[in-house]
Amino acid sequence: MRRADGLAVLTSAEMTQADRLAVAGGVTIDVLMHAAGAAVASALAARFPRGRILVLCGPGNNGGDGYVAARLLAARGRDVRVAALGPVADPGSAAARAASAWGGAVATLAPACLDGADVVVDALFGAGLRRDLDGMARATVEALAVRGMPVVAIDVPSGLDGDSGGARGCVAPAALTVTFFRLKPGHLLLPGRRLCGETLCAPIGIPEAVLATIMPRCWRNDPALWRDSLVAPRDDGHKFGRGHALIVGGAQLTGAARLAAQAALRAGAGLVTIACTAEAAPVYRASSDPAVMVEALAGDGDIDLALADPRRNVVLLGPGNGADAATRRRVASALRDGRPCVLDADALTAHAGAAETLFGAIRGPVVMTPHAGEFARLFAPGSDKLDSARRAAARSGAVVLLKGADTVIAAPDGRAAINANAPPDLATAGSGDVLAGTIAGLLAQGMPAFEAAAAGAWLHGEAGRAAGAGLVAGDLAGRYPAVLARLREGR
Repeated sequence: MRRADGLAVLTSAEMTQADRLAVAGGVTIDVLMHAAGAAVASALAARFPRGRILVLCGPGNNGGDGYVAARLLAARGRDVRVAALGPVADPGSAAARAASAWGGAVATLAPACLDGADVVVDALFGAGLRRDLDGMARATVEALAVRGMPVVAIDVPSGLDGDSGGARGCVAPAALTVTFFRLKPGHLLLPGRRLCGETLCAPIGIPEAVLATIMPRCWRNDPALWRDSLVAPRDDGHKFGRGHALIVGGAQLTGAARLAAQAALRAGAGLVTIACTAEAAPVYRASSDPAVMVEALAGDGDIDLALADPRRNVVLLGPGNGADAATRRRVASALRDGRPCVLDADALTAHAGAAETLFGAIRGPVVMTPHAGEFARLFAPGSDKLDSARRAAARSGAVVLLKGADTVIAAPDGRAAINANAPPDLATAGSGDVLAGTIAGLLAQGMPAFEAAAAGAWLHGEAGRAAGAGLVAGDLAGRYPAVLARLREGR
């Protein structure tokens, strides 16, 4: 198995394909369903060893998993009841056989069936639901949400779109979600990640080899996805071999570029220069990290002279720059010769209404790092964050890192990664500037754009977790050495 295969995230359609390929390879749906139900029963028994269990079963395979779990939990001596939305849709299916094997009473699904239960297994609908919950299913799920009793969801909580992580009508939050073979995007994207609670991905007998046919293009962001591209310093190396990041600093909000510069250094760039107006240069020289060089631009703020040195192999523009025509001109200059660029904050906002001009100027590797507001100024955002980021990357020709607690990194060729390690403490002023500088530092060392963006997001998240409660943006880069040391040790 390739290193990244364990990180693959499958859409609902890809998961259906995985089931079909497993069956074509000789694994029956009955075997897969029994393994799924057994995984649910074991997980529930471990986390909720006492109490009366109610299993809510839908008409499809998700309900079939629920019937198996009910039977196995009853065989363990647990007090188990089943309530069903209706008969299994296909009388000849594995789900129908699982319902028959249950053998016990089946109540009609209704909010009143929740009475007397201590823990509920939600086996109504899985990740492939493509409509809002309605009727008695919705009424029961709404009642379940109001009562707040522990829920163990099979695949996803009913009403959760497995591909977007959005709620379809209503969702009862789960304490535990048991899914199978691989995670779905909805397990990682918000609000799905929060609604799923603890998520357990259980093997059920689908051969790993099916991934070679499916060829997934989305992964959970993790070092296994990009560690091979991470550049370690050479014994015979020198600072110029580790790249030189040029960061364009603004005249007013100087903290943004200073935070970015420190992060670029800590991420491994050999040299970092802040280019700024002559009037701002004394501020940068007095307050930046001593290792950061400061270069005063010509009177009109043109950066062409600063770009003349080819050893300055990556440019970061945007943090604190101002959303104006001067920033647009600097972006055009930086993109002209195709050297790698990171465009953040004002470099993006300055092109509101002129997105195609920006996209048309891209010649080489570019990483854009918008938050939701900046993204909306350049693109047409949708309800599906993963799909929106992918469309934006394809349209712009840049790697798009759409920030948030569920940051999505998307490449123009369709590859995507979902980052899930960022703590809420990162929602603080300057945090995005640190992230942009981190990516610039990784690009300066020669990492490809998609891998640098994914690595930067993960490193940023790990630093935030290490800094903990009360962190400010200036704390983050100082945490990088310990995180990078763990990466080099392979942990």
